[in-house]
Amino acid sequence: MRKRKIRLDALMPRYSYFAVVFALLFNTVVYTGARAIAGGWHHYRIETAADRMIPFFAPSAAVYLGCYLFWAVNYILIARQSKEEVCRFFAADFLSRLVCLFFFLAFPTTNVRPELEPDGFWNQVMLWVYSVDAADNLFPSIHCLVSWFCYIGIRGREDLPVWYRRFSCVMALLVCASTLTTKQHVLVDVAGGILLAELCLRAGRCPSVSGTYRKILDGVNDRLFARFVP
Repeated sequence: MRKRKIRLDALMPRYSYFAVVFALLFNTVVYTGARAIAGGWHHYRIETAADRMIPFFAPSAAVYLGCYLFWAVNYILIARQSKEEVCRFFAADFLSRLVCLFFFLAFPTTNVRPELEPDGFWNQVMLWVYSVDAADNLFPSIHCLVSWFCYIGIRGREDLPVWYRRFSCVMALLVCASTLTTKQHVLVDVAGGILLAELCLRAGRCPSVSGTYRKILDGVNDRLFARFVP
């Protein structure tokens, strides 16, 4: 048990545990909850002529699905900051999901996916993606939102190598591109995800917002982890 505690402390500060777990759980609740509520409602199509010009490219599924590792690594890096920075970021993360939930319910969107033949590995991967992920909850794109958060959450981190910060920017852009070439999203979804991340991060830096989040975080930690938090 003692060794396990030490390993966890090495991964991230103990005050960040709940922030990370809650972010994951709330994202799941928003995504699945919106689908359960609005799945049968009328969905709008907002693709443009420019979207129809973007070619489908099945191998980009490697980026679309592989980004989950990118998210995990960068969220842990973000959670390793001071409590003040952690509260600012995860308050922004929470606000962004509230906005997503609003749009998923108030303005549900859908798109038209290509008809694929199961004649290659990547086509089969995309057919599987389409089968487990309905064409809803599209605007704004959570894939783009989270990927951009992964970049801007470490954008100013001088304690991290410049090459990794640049890699995170490139990776976030590649994920955004992959949402288009897999025909999971359209251009407006991508722009909405990026803009929402930027706006919510600014909102999260407001003392009233991050301060409220910190009070909640401290309250939860005091109740659940009183033995472990200094």
